[in-house]
Amino acid sequence: MKRLPDSSAVRRSAGLTLIELMIAMAIGLIVVATALTFYLNAAQATRMAEARSRMEEDGQAALSLLIQQIRMAGSNPEQPDRNYVSRRNPVYTDSLLPSIYKVGGYKSGNYATSHFMIRGCDGKFQTTALTTNTDNLDHLGCVAAAGDSIAISYEADIANTVASNGLATDCSGSPLSVVTAYFDQKTPTAEFAVSENKFYIAAAHGISSLYCEGNGTTAARPMVENVEAMSITYGTASLTGSVVAGYLSAAGVDSAPSLASLSLDQRWAKVLTVRICLLVRSEAAVLPDTGSGGYINCDGSLEANPPDLRMRRAFSTTVALRNRFL
Repeated sequence: MKRLPDSSAVRRSAGLTLIELMIAMAIGLIVVATALTFYLNAAQATRMAEARSRMEEDGQAALSLLIQQIRMAGSNPEQPDRNYVSRRNPVYTDSLLPSIYKVGGYKSGNYATSHFMIRGCDGKFQTTALTTNTDNLDHLGCVAAAGDSIAISYEADIANTVASNGLATDCSGSPLSVVTAYFDQKTPTAEFAVSENKFYIAAAHGISSLYCEGNGTTAARPMVENVEAMSITYGTASLTGSVVAGYLSAAGVDSAPSLASLSLDQRWAKVLTVRICLLVRSEAAVLPDTGSGGYINCDGSLEANPPDLRMRRAFSTTVALRNRFL
């Protein structure tokens, strides 16, 4: 009698059934999909972490630059060899005789003394009297534009700027013309350089940056990329006070009723502190959707509908004008 083969042996030799094969493939796909999901999530987290780190660097770099410049506003040190008749440097003094540009930079002709150490604009500055003799903040107009601008004036030397061939420079690193000031026929001359720097936000080739326009060159230069907006308010003293009474916009300083009896430069002389807020964005679009891209604006409002998938954050600080009473 012929013996039939064992059924289990038959199944083993026949291989997997179609159902078993489909189950195995489904399990394999689940494992691969799970691993891929973990990989994509990890890669997304890494990209966001890198973007956040670069955004932090951009924000801190832009703030540091503005802080350093604003703290210099009005710097007008008394040099050790100054004659007693001219104890105070002529940078912000109207009484000196006509002075001329002597060497360095691109300016020539007579030097005009500035009445402003700092000046703001709720928009973008527009030079209204641009000549080779204009080297101060007196000849600035303000036109409507997105974001705020700020202009700063101070005496520059090779110690408080990055020197170029032995000359002081503006915020862009361009050499400044040296001014020779004449007091009268009996007193010696004084030589100095003045840095006049304007900062604002502008976009070029799709990249929004913090720009600097200095008086050592005719071209503005981007200093820090991915700075999308700048908001500035000014801590201003009252007419008779010497402490901050409140914060005003640039237009508010220009037209404050409490300072109506003062000239424009005298109103800006009442500014004691500057409050800056910068809105910085990530270099690339790294967010998974716009719903996760909400951020707090410089005015404290929530922006729930960002225009793209970039990360954004507001960086802010307050800077005291330490040369205000000098």
